[in-house]
Amino acid sequence: MTDITDTNPALAVADSVDRCLAIAATWLAWDGAPIMTDGENLWTPAKAARRIQDHLIDHLAEVEALLAGAVPQEDHWHGRFVTLNADWARFTELDLAEARSRWTRLGQAYVNRYATVPDAWDTPRTPNWTLRETAEHVAGITIYAESVGELRFGDSARIR
Repeated sequence: MTDITDTNPALAVADSVDRCLAIAATWLAWDGAPIMTDGENLWTPAKAARRIQDHLIDHLAEVEALLAGAVPQEDHWHGRFVTLNADWARFTELDLAEARSRWTRLGQAYVNRYATVPDAWDTPRTPNWTLRETAEHVAGITIYAESVGELRFGDSARIR
């Protein structure tokens, strides 16, 4: 029996990428109407895709900096609180294909990188998280996909 502490924590990131892609596959049905969450956050498929990708890139860069003994660069993204003009674009078959390629490769990059440093997963990195905590945080990217939800043609409501 494998102890959970022996399991590469980045596998959760790769699993979350798969979940995001499954949800994103339904976004071809988006009717152009924004989706509001928490009464304050406006979502479109393109915005969710941007946030997923930015989150994957940002924290992978952080992990690489920490492992190199460098101070991670601060990000200056505005995150979910802004909606860019580009976020209003349709989400097309090619957008989905690009997301499949990029997100899958990024998820695998986490798995591969973490596999090279198992003894470093739980090393304290104050003020930053441990690598395990970072992977757990990044695995939360599903919140962006779930903010748009699963869509179906002819029905702008999310599948429940």
